[in-house]
Amino acid sequence: MAVSAQDVMALRERTGAGMMECKKALTETGGDPERAISYLREKGLAKAAGKAGRAAKEGLIYTYIHPGDKLGVMVEINCETDFVARTDEFRQLAKDVAMQVAASNPTAVRREELDPALIESERQIYRTQVINEGKPEKIIDKIVDGKLEKFFAEACLMEQAFVKQPESTVGGIVQQMISRLGENIIVKRFVRFRLGES
Repeated sequence: MAVSAQDVMALRERTGAGMMECKKALTETGGDPERAISYLREKGLAKAAGKAGRAAKEGLIYTYIHPGDKLGVMVEINCETDFVARTDEFRQLAKDVAMQVAASNPTAVRREELDPALIESERQIYRTQVINEGKPEKIIDKIVDGKLEKFFAEACLMEQAFVKQPESTVGGIVQQMISRLGENIIVKRFVRFRLGES
């Protein structure tokens, strides 16, 4: 099947993947853009997974001050080489992550970093809510687990919907960048300051 240059460009704009990767994805999926996006994501995740164990000791610390000077964020993002750390794409990723933290106020980078006592407290609150709603006993745990997943999607930076591209998570955006730049990338930590907060 012939794939038009316009289709390739449209897919590139939506995914950020290279022109040849977009063309191949469209060819492999019969020109279906949604299936092509899935194809690219699968390939990118496979590539990214292969890089996950590699040491990421370079990178940068990026600061973002929200207009009005009452909110500031500092993030540390690591990669494998100083060369990648100095690229515009990597700096843009750092800026996007900092702005995400400013906008959505996550509690931790990943769910493994959340305090187990906080998770247990949330679980008990959800359980009480579900029992008070009169739900059948056999589905209570399933409902509670679903509510906990929503909690993780709000509290954990890597699981949040990316504000600039809500159909992707922040973790998904990082995976796309790993695939594009060819290096392991880790969002290491962040701190968010709001004037007057203790």
